[in-house]
Amino acid sequence: MFDGVRIGTRRRLVTYLLALLLAAGGLVLAGPAASPADAASVCHGRPTRTVGFAGGELRLYRTRQYVCALAVATRAGAPRAMAVSLQPRGGRAAVSKGRFTRQAGPVTVHALNRCVRASATIAGRGTATGWILC
Repeated sequence: MFDGVRIGTRRRLVTYLLALLLAAGGLVLAGPAASPADAASVCHGRPTRTVGFAGGELRLYRTRQYVCALAVATRAGAPRAMAVSLQPRGGRAAVSKGRFTRQAGPVTVHALNRCVRASATIAGRGTATGWILC
């Protein structure tokens, strides 16, 4: 097949094919790039409620037995004080607080046949729900 091709050209062709195979293999192993929306979706279940406020939003997700919450900043930036809290009726609140760049949480509570109360703050601004998801 390569009888009429000079050795330098053959070497270039083999190098080119090897580089092409390695690049294709790298794309297959790496998979598709994650979007910012995928990065924020760390809770299991279906999105149940989103409460917007200045600086971000409180997102609630629900499965049959659990409720999950996270506070997501409108813009990622320097670390700032964030907190998210989720409390089932008759139970203790699960809290995630600290200095984060994008989101606080997730926090998950067992809430089978129970109402929950959620709150979130980002850089001093926040929101709270009453008893919801009853």
